[in-house]
Amino acid sequence: MTLKYRLHFEPDDNGTILATSPDIPLVTYGEDEEAARRHAEDAAEAILASMMDHREDIPAPVLAPDESGPILRLSLQTTLKVALYIAMREAGLNRAELQRRLGWQRESVDRLFRLDHQSRIEQLDEAFRALGKEVEISLPPAAA
Repeated sequence: MTLKYRLHFEPDDNGTILATSPDIPLVTYGEDEEAARRHAEDAAEAILASMMDHREDIPAPVLAPDESGPILRLSLQTTLKVALYIAMREAGLNRAELQRRLGWQRESVDRLFRLDHQSRIEQLDEAFRALGKEVEISLPPAAA
């Protein structure tokens, strides 16, 4: 799973580029499309972090590889943390139960869901295993 969401760019009335997404409630801007994309990445992470903090469902990522138009791809770290959150919710568990299963301190478990914290891959892997999940990596060709 790669966290990808569609982006739409359109010129704004003040000479900037407006960036929105039909998949997540994202609205931001930049001086040009590149700046708007960078702002969209930051905004998307903030939106997803807020959704996890409020125990909301995360919108499904775009799966179609032939999706036309700009796509917002979020970092591997963000993808793993959101996937862990989704797996935990699908299992009907909360952070306290994950903490119990891992035998970790509360703060260590909470950091797994903080998108601004650089978690160690070993910790994420252990958390997935505690949920009965395994992380698989695939390396498709990069989009042009």
